[in-house]
Amino acid sequence: MARLFGTDGVRGLANGDLTAELALDLSVAAAHVLADRGEFEGHRPLAVVGRDTRISGQFLEAAVVAGLASAGVDVLLLGVLPTPGVAFLTGELGADLGVMLSASHNPMPDNGIKFLARGGVKLDDAIEAAIEKRMREDWQRPTAGGVGRVSTYDRAADEYAAHLVRTTTKPLTGLRVVLDCAEGAASDVGPMALRGAGADVTAIHAQPNGLNINDDCGSTHLGSLQAAVLKDGADVGFALDGDADRCLAVDAEGTVVDGDQILCILAGALHEQGRLAKDTVVATVMSNLGFVHAMKAARIGVRQTKVGDRYVLEAMKTSGYNLGGEQSGHVIMSDHATTGDGILTALHVLERMAVTGTSLKDLAGVMTRLPQVLVNVPEVDKARTDDDAVLAAAVAEAEAELGETGRVLLRPSGTEPLVRVMVEAGTAEQAAEVANRLADVVRERLAL
Repeated sequence: MARLFGTDGVRGLANGDLTAELALDLSVAAAHVLADRGEFEGHRPLAVVGRDTRISGQFLEAAVVAGLASAGVDVLLLGVLPTPGVAFLTGELGADLGVMLSASHNPMPDNGIKFLARGGVKLDDAIEAAIEKRMREDWQRPTAGGVGRVSTYDRAADEYAAHLVRTTTKPLTGLRVVLDCAEGAASDVGPMALRGAGADVTAIHAQPNGLNINDDCGSTHLGSLQAAVLKDGADVGFALDGDADRCLAVDAEGTVVDGDQILCILAGALHEQGRLAKDTVVATVMSNLGFVHAMKAARIGVRQTKVGDRYVLEAMKTSGYNLGGEQSGHVIMSDHATTGDGILTALHVLERMAVTGTSLKDLAGVMTRLPQVLVNVPEVDKARTDDDAVLAAAVAEAEAELGETGRVLLRPSGTEPLVRVMVEAGTAEQAAEVANRLADVVRERLAL
């Protein structure tokens, strides 16, 4: 059987790949694995379950709850809530397990199941593997008072919003903000938190109907946010995704501020306050070279990982760093959260604007983005990417040509027979020329 868990839980087409039966089986298996590890010893086990606004989340929630309760786990239903909100309440309520039903920024027909361990942290890979092995096993079912009890936790959104506001120390009074909620999980709690911190908020794409999540809105479609910021004369705009674990920004002139620039702003603030752990920020190999240069100028170290917020989080946990993120807008502030949190990110960018009296444009201006070109080369033997001598020589030649003003990255796809060629250079023309030249070498040397 192909592995079910990916880098961010189990995802697939709802009611196609991801069925109610699969959701129930996964939940039962998760309960059994945690019970065998002693996680439930000495108390009635408790799980919290949240979801985004996809209509399929309703039947998947019912299936997950049925599986957990039938295995003897009490369940608190959090309702529609961002992924970081579920993570927060998993820890805050002392739950043994958190479950989030979402496919994040994916289109509406998809959905996903993410399990969180006690404290709101991601399950270890070994536990996920154990859950897969325990699927559909024979088991002794509890009866009578041994079955789980299910109730609704009505204070979830209020408590999560209050937590977010408590992480700030400077009122955001006078700042005019447009918040694109992606018709997703933050449609209510996002504006609530920003207003609670004092900002003047206009919410857009905040009327989810179960079908419109991420539909031409949110962090993957910034056009309507840019237009709204300019129309309203707002100071700043923020775009979340469907489960609000990522955030991108738009300045008052409608210019996009990406995750690298946001990291620069937050790293600079923490560094200035003496609160940036080991004076280092964690980013991925896809972060723009301009980010690395800006951090070096600020005397801040950069630890780079493979692409994926899970790798950023692993490096942070292993080495004790407290800030990391991705160009896509996943920003992890581990002093306040166990996962990427888009609303938290927006609040702390706004706080930096309020503290310094500086516009987002000027704050983001500490970083100059180098032109970046990405060329996908399909239908190649990606396994030989690091082994072909001719390709290695072509990469070395390109790197020598670019010098310190650019870089080259060849990245095999994790799911397709494809190699991504990324080049940064001083000009867009040079980046495109070098990227296309290397793509031709990849195509020729790694042909299937």
